[in-house]
Amino acid sequence: MQLTAQDVERIAQTIRRAEETTSGEIICVLARRSSDYAYVPPLWGAFAALASPWPMLLFTDLSTREIFSAQIIIFVVATLFVTWGPVRFFLTPRAVKRARAAREAIEQFFSRGVAATKSRTGVLIFVSCAERYARIVADDAIAAKIANDEWRTALDMLLEEIRNERIADGFVAAIEECARLLAKHAPPGAGGDELPDKIYLM
Repeated sequence: MQLTAQDVERIAQTIRRAEETTSGEIICVLARRSSDYAYVPPLWGAFAALASPWPMLLFTDLSTREIFSAQIIIFVVATLFVTWGPVRFFLTPRAVKRARAAREAIEQFFSRGVAATKSRTGVLIFVSCAERYARIVADDAIAAKIANDEWRTALDMLLEEIRNERIADGFVAAIEECARLLAKHAPPGAGGDELPDKIYLM
């Protein structure tokens, strides 16, 4: 899923309009993936190499030295095979991918300065395409005032559009819903615009 230049500008404009109704700050991040999972190939290679002696012992007359040599070859071949991007991603457990995407969302929350606003009312809308993961992260001051169920509505809007391959529409809907929630608990103030009104593409 990709955004065009028009999509990026549309999202930026939506953020600008949204922040006119609240002192909260909204940042969006769209990641192609949350990790390259570089540690996965050697793990699968090691698994294949460790499992390989049993069938060789049962069904061949290979010596211990030959089996050991075969293990090394199997480790190298399996590792190289799993290094291929689609295979590596497919063989990464879903729980691992979700955990890495969740971690990336928190890292983006801090690295983009969402946690550093004066009023502590920053909100991050994060999507990682490869992992099919989305999350809304709110700073402490505003998270204490808005229940998780209310944020869930904005997240559901985002996910529904993503499922239909309309990612820009998803961000726009989520931004507008987050702005509606923020306006009730963080009305416009004199703090000014502290963060860029944009979507970060990774």
